[in-house]
Amino acid sequence: MNARTRPSRTALAAVAAAAAVAGLAAASVPAAAAHSAAPRFLAPKELPPHPTSAWYAGPVTSGQPDPLPMCVGEALPPISQHRQYWTEFDTGALQVTVVERSVTRAKQLAALWQKKLSECAAELMEKDPEVTATARDYGRIDVEEGARVYGIHTRHTWGASDISLFSVGRDDRTVTFVRWAQMGTFEHAQVADFKRTTATAVNKLH
Repeated sequence: MNARTRPSRTALAAVAAAAAVAGLAAASVPAAAAHSAAPRFLAPKELPPHPTSAWYAGPVTSGQPDPLPMCVGEALPPISQHRQYWTEFDTGALQVTVVERSVTRAKQLAALWQKKLSECAAELMEKDPEVTATARDYGRIDVEEGARVYGIHTRHTWGASDISLFSVGRDDRTVTFVRWAQMGTFEHAQVADFKRTTATAVNKLH
């Protein structure tokens, strides 16, 4: 005669616990995958080439850069990540990346940064009467959800002359901001090289 054994309450509890653990493990897989898919930052060699120096880079750092960058500094959220770059001469760069909670919020942030850049020259002169600032819009780059490049030249009454190139780009809910700067005027702006750098930065946001 075949006998059927009824599982004890202890055995049932053990099975339930094992199932719960398995469920948690399965749920953790997408989270781990999402974490490993964090946006990558530019490598030094991907910046506009300097004629007499290599580029160097610091680590990717959480939070806002210090000091805050010109134009968009006050619009950088605390959840920003950033990386600083420099050469052996007076040329430097910065990349800031933000992963927003939704595509809508990412679109809003990108629009805010672009607005700040379009108003930056006027704002700089309003804040400091010893500064003359001129802006140029170098247009859109067709990469992922799009990017835009701007240039700003500043001249101080005491003689300093600096040129900066900026870009804002987005892929899904991730937004990035890149700045390149050195002494000079618009004639010294490496616009074509900076556009390639921007396209690379946005493509690396996947």
